[in-house]
Amino acid sequence: MADMLARVERSEAKRRLSDDDLMARAETLNRDYFGGRATPTSVRWVSNQHTRWGSCTPLDGSIRISTRVQPMPGWVLDYVLVHELAHLIEPSHNARFWAWVDRYPQAERAKGFLEGYSAAGDEPATGD
Repeated sequence: MADMLARVERSEAKRRLSDDDLMARAETLNRDYFGGRATPTSVRWVSNQHTRWGSCTPLDGSIRISTRVQPMPGWVLDYVLVHELAHLIEPSHNARFWAWVDRYPQAERAKGFLEGYSAAGDEPATGD
């Protein structure tokens, strides 16, 4: 049993993206959905966000993504990144902000996934 757990853990570690990988992914999403307008200065994983999937500081361009997102499907991670990138253009959750987020084709599906995940784990369903 311990051997199988170790194999699963090694496999999971290989799938995890580094902070550099996360930044590269954000840059691609920025280009694809924001035309390069949402340029972050840094994008990194953080382990201290227990009620948010991600956060953004528009003043300095930094984006932080909760490590709780790491085991989720890539399209969910991309949604969280798009959500935070949109804050670099529109800091509040107004109609303009959601119009930017909704450019991501799987936005509604990812929102549903995160809401379901939160409900199943009795976690708050906050976006950022």
